[in-house]
Amino acid sequence: MNIQIVRPGELGAPERARWRELQKADPSLDNPFLSVEFAVAMDRLRDYVRVAVISDASGIVGFFPYERHSFGIGKPLGGFLTTCHGLISAPDLKLDAKALLRACKLSVFDFDHLVAGQPTFTPYEADVRPAPVMDFTAGFDAWIEQVKANSPKNLKTVRYKERKLGREHGGLRFEWASPDPETLRTLLAWKSDQYRRTGRVDRFAQPWIVELTNMMHAENSSDFAGVLTMLYAGDVPVAGHFGLRTATTLVGWFPAYDTEFGRYSPGIVHHLQMAEAAANNGLHMVDMGKGGKEYKDWLKSGVLYVAEGRISRPTATAAVHWIGRTPFNKARTIVMDRPSLYRAADRVLKGFGRVRSSMQQQESPTQ
Repeated sequence: MNIQIVRPGELGAPERARWRELQKADPSLDNPFLSVEFAVAMDRLRDYVRVAVISDASGIVGFFPYERHSFGIGKPLGGFLTTCHGLISAPDLKLDAKALLRACKLSVFDFDHLVAGQPTFTPYEADVRPAPVMDFTAGFDAWIEQVKANSPKNLKTVRYKERKLGREHGGLRFEWASPDPETLRTLLAWKSDQYRRTGRVDRFAQPWIVELTNMMHAENSSDFAGVLTMLYAGDVPVAGHFGLRTATTLVGWFPAYDTEFGRYSPGIVHHLQMAEAAANNGLHMVDMGKGGKEYKDWLKSGVLYVAEGRISRPTATAAVHWIGRTPFNKARTIVMDRPSLYRAADRVLKGFGRVRSSMQQQESPTQ
């Protein structure tokens, strides 16, 4: 095996075509965060993005995109922004993982959304988690019947709120794949407000993430695109989502809604309409990502699996990194596993968000 380290932007047309060929050949790699377009976009914005190009006598057999941070700390491409990472290769390719790290000049590599079961990384998987999906391979009607079976009460309630929202605010209209930058800005403003309101870090306070989102919104090919959807009541936008898709899979990324319409549960109404639009536009699946909100349990009609784990070489940097990261990772896993703890943590963060918002208002000058 020969391993060459380059920046994704340095890949030529033949290498990018080979990447796409390997990705399409393995259904477990059907995720836009594993696409070469995402890697190239990240490379334009972040100088720590790299890709290992793996070859044998037959030619290129794999690509391993990653981030190389100070002291050789390795992170998945996109880190906390993404819900899937891994090795883009034939399913049976098995490398010496520590030799791969050595070639990448990494001391340690943490992963938490790795495609489960990849032979190179399987020995280092500490845990495997389900990621719920909406599966439309049997058609939208079959999917909605599964949602009804999961929770008939929830579906009935949401449909009632959907009709009520349309009746009281001028009818509903759903837009698929909006090209409008202003619509995207509206959605991101809602999302920033949600982050602050719930005590989370506002990702869009970082200009490069806003720029990445704009770049992804401009992508539109048969194999890779940004998909902006928006639900309108009358002419007023009430809930939306921006995600990425391959030819057949849409990945959930940034859903948000206008809190003025919160009593109608517009986010869930939007998800139902987005599912129908996705199926009608030829997509086979919406990947909702592991963990998080309870609504995923009753919208799902299948699961994918992602792995958490850690690979390290025997270095001082790896030891220090383990001390700093392992307790946090274990605590997060415990919270995500237990719905009662997740809800309690969510309440604490929302309370923190309200307090912070109140303090900011008090500090603001009176107009």
